[in-house]
Amino acid sequence: MATKIIVIGSGFAGLSAAASLAAEGYQVTVLEKNSVPGGRARKFEAEGFMFDMGPSWYWMPDVFEQFFARFGKKPSDYYDLVRLDPSYSVIFGSGNQMDLPASMEGLYALFEQYEPGSSANLRKFLAEAKYKYEVGMADFVHRPSHSIMEFADIRILLSMFRLQMFQSVSAHIRKLFKNEELIQLLEFPVLFLGATPQKTPALYSLMNYADMALGTWYPMGGMHKIVEGMVRLAEELGVEIRLNEEVKSIYAPNGRATKVLTQNGEFDADVVVAGADYHHVDQHLLAPELRNYTPKYWDSRVMAPSSLLFYLGVNKRIPNLHHHNLFFDADFGLHAQEIYETPKWPSDPLFYVCAPSVTDASVAPEGCENLFLLVPLAPGLDDSEALREQYYHIVMERLEKHTGEDIRSHVVYKRSYAHRDFQNDYHAFKGNAYGLANTLLQTAFLKPKLKSKKVSNLYYTGQLTTPGPGVPPSLISGQVVAEEVRRRYGA
Repeated sequence: MATKIIVIGSGFAGLSAAASLAAEGYQVTVLEKNSVPGGRARKFEAEGFMFDMGPSWYWMPDVFEQFFARFGKKPSDYYDLVRLDPSYSVIFGSGNQMDLPASMEGLYALFEQYEPGSSANLRKFLAEAKYKYEVGMADFVHRPSHSIMEFADIRILLSMFRLQMFQSVSAHIRKLFKNEELIQLLEFPVLFLGATPQKTPALYSLMNYADMALGTWYPMGGMHKIVEGMVRLAEELGVEIRLNEEVKSIYAPNGRATKVLTQNGEFDADVVVAGADYHHVDQHLLAPELRNYTPKYWDSRVMAPSSLLFYLGVNKRIPNLHHHNLFFDADFGLHAQEIYETPKWPSDPLFYVCAPSVTDASVAPEGCENLFLLVPLAPGLDDSEALREQYYHIVMERLEKHTGEDIRSHVVYKRSYAHRDFQNDYHAFKGNAYGLANTLLQTAFLKPKLKSKKVSNLYYTGQLTTPGPGVPPSLISGQVVAEEVRRRYGA
């Protein structure tokens, strides 16, 4: 009789683990709290607009290709990808907009425009970033990180220095570039990793290689097309996905999980893979004596940011916007400090605008614009409707100034989303949006363990464990856990 595996949560990590385990012959059931699969990558529709609720950047296309290739498939079997050009725009202020070209030659020319002679250093920087990406993505991120001994190999130890684990990404960038706009451009990809660029290891300049060399892509129909593809794949492999099944507890007598209890009933389990929020599972679904960590441990973790999001349907087209638009027309350092160092609602926030309808007519009614606005915030802040409305007008005023258009009076649909919603919908610890920060002391074997110490057949996957936050790492996390289960229980 096939081993029964219960996967809690249908985010990228949960679906990745479920498909990988079903392909090995296990009987897999996914229990999803919400009415739509995808976790933070859910979608919703309103007034003829289709909104992706979470991830909006498609980076590292090779990770998606490798994932589907494991099952003899390709991303194109499930969705159509287009490469964006420009990849995105950075607005530094009135009349100062940087459009990042998709071509490398265009990129070198852009750097020369801002800092003459800098293209040579960009080539050097990206060559180093490519090495980090290839070593990191081919090797490090696929390790389960049970202990430091996985990394106790002289080749790995030597490469750690070449990977620049012990230098900050900020120091690395500032050795090569002097122009402040170029520095902010290069520091931007680490902004959501959970620490200031001054405290993020230079290893993560691999994100710049992913950004600039591998490109920014978009699945037509929206990011949720990836989820739909993964759901189809999982179901083709025999996975049962149960929606509206919020897990209330994991029954584990004698340190072995035997049942998963939801509000609707109970499910027998030989193995449990928790793709839901790690803190929630650890602290609220298990008996106290079965928890991996203490409340003090969790409170001492450095979390990646939360976000204030606005989903807007606008009844006209808006000029001067690309698909991705970063508003860096305020003090980058101050906002980063107010996320990571002195947590508070920001004095003068940076923000991001995604306008997928610029690329994809299917996500908005004809003649309309679909807007997704994001303000990164410190996790754990008090969140009220009054604060949300205050920041809505702060960012909309700047957006209207940039576009030269009245937008607010043309908004026909508006929904906000912040800490309280992340907690209610995903049980997100401190209302975080992106998981655990990628600081040096929370890298690899220093992250919360993917294997329970107290429950012999309980595993964790997702953005609070190995390898870390983001869509590609979550896909990989599910694969890593599936391989650990296979090693323990056989194919």
